[in-house]
Amino acid sequence: MPVAAQPLATAPPSFAELEALQARIGEVRVHTADVFDTENPREDWTLYRWANALHIQTRASVVENSLLFKSGDRVTVAVIEETERLLRSTRYLYDVQIRPVAYQDGVVDIEVLTRDSWSLIPGVSVARSGGENSSGIRLREYNFLGTGTTLGISHASDVDRSSNQLLLSNDRVFGTWTAMNLSLASNSDGYRYVASVVRPFHSLDARWAAGGAAVKDSRIEAVYNAGNVVSEYRHRQEQAEVFGGWSLGRIDGWVQRYSIGVSLLDNAYELEPGRVAPPALNQDERLIGPFVRYELIEDRYAKLINRDMIGTPEFFLLGLSSRLQLGWAGTSLGSSRDALLYQAAVSRGFEPSPGDTLLASASLSGRYTGGRVSKQLFGVEGKYYLQQGKRWLFYAAASGDMLTNPDVLDTLLLGGDNGLRGYPLRYQAGDKRALLTLEERFYSNAFIWNLFRVGAAAFVDVGRAWGGTNVNAANPGWLGDAGVGLRFASVRVSTRDVLHIDLAFPLNATPDIKKVQVLVKGRTSF
Repeated sequence: MPVAAQPLATAPPSFAELEALQARIGEVRVHTADVFDTENPREDWTLYRWANALHIQTRASVVENSLLFKSGDRVTVAVIEETERLLRSTRYLYDVQIRPVAYQDGVVDIEVLTRDSWSLIPGVSVARSGGENSSGIRLREYNFLGTGTTLGISHASDVDRSSNQLLLSNDRVFGTWTAMNLSLASNSDGYRYVASVVRPFHSLDARWAAGGAAVKDSRIEAVYNAGNVVSEYRHRQEQAEVFGGWSLGRIDGWVQRYSIGVSLLDNAYELEPGRVAPPALNQDERLIGPFVRYELIEDRYAKLINRDMIGTPEFFLLGLSSRLQLGWAGTSLGSSRDALLYQAAVSRGFEPSPGDTLLASASLSGRYTGGRVSKQLFGVEGKYYLQQGKRWLFYAAASGDMLTNPDVLDTLLLGGDNGLRGYPLRYQAGDKRALLTLEERFYSNAFIWNLFRVGAAAFVDVGRAWGGTNVNAANPGWLGDAGVGLRFASVRVSTRDVLHIDLAFPLNATPDIKKVQVLVKGRTSF
């Protein structure tokens, strides 16, 4: 339910009108509200009052430190809208309203109202996809003492490994724009440590950014064929980056950003005792050197409802967004070879007709060494949202990926865990991959106990992975499935997950594939 707001006796001008009047911001009032509005008869329950009593409300200073405007600034619609997007992107806020409340003599007072999400998430999880189960138990607090800090401890188990993880993160360390993240995982097959301290380009008008990040990882990787493990090996990896960036901010709706830095990528591959070894291992590599990065962003967003979530506002970047990074890894700097490293990405959104949205993107990464490109990955994706009414929507997504001169163990996988819902996980492999998904979506107006929103979908998936040396010889062609499912969105808790419960029927099944696949999994979208 939206944050409760009292109607204005005399409504001031809109933000667009205030910008045209060149009004300045006077007082900024921040009001944070608890998880449940007990003044609403639908939420005036004893259980919800207990929940409010147990919940530590977000401190007003945390919201104030996230505002992109302050007293004395000129009113700018773009800044107001970006502030709402920024606040809504946090896990610990359920609803956000920013409104003018009083205007006189060229000065406007602004009120910011937020309502919290339930941030302490204990529990046990069970999921199933691609014919395999995963489970976990965790305790995570996304808003420790109302500061926006995330603390978590968890145990998870899936087809690859079991893992014990400790997590600590905060996007506003000491009220600044500096973000800190620490994740420590002890796994059944190794470990994964991640640490970063970054002052990002937190807004489109941010003038500088700087920081560093490091990852150290050791794990057993499996080679799959037809959904079965055929060999395994150990992969050790270290990554690190330090950078600094600058920008002139938003100019006429466009943003340009420039960054320089140094990066490290170290990959080592070993045979694992007691495991079936692959015919060959990737070549060890160490790449270290400087890089330059350029970003171009067009400030054009659409605020929509009932697309990837149910009944809550979503923001889609329709403007051009592009990023290019070039780096040099030299043997004189400690690299195993001289190489030009490159990464590029571009995306743009379109509105073919009112209510319809098309999102298109492409990416390219790889290296140029020894007179040729290697380990190059090229990908394209398109998503189309065709609105058919307030609660019905047709969704189509198509994607394609291609590896050029990959190493011997590099592969693209396709199966029940990443798009082909009617098949075992990692069922096909190759150096090329294509996937088409069609869905008819229904967003109901059900709001169970004012906690869960409900949706449903009927879907068809068609895809294939092919090429390379690890093709699924038993079923190498195009595969398809059809199915139906329910969606439950936990809109009042900080996980922001959408629970998927699907029944998928493979259309090109071999005798070893079940005729019905049951999938239960939490995802970040419909």
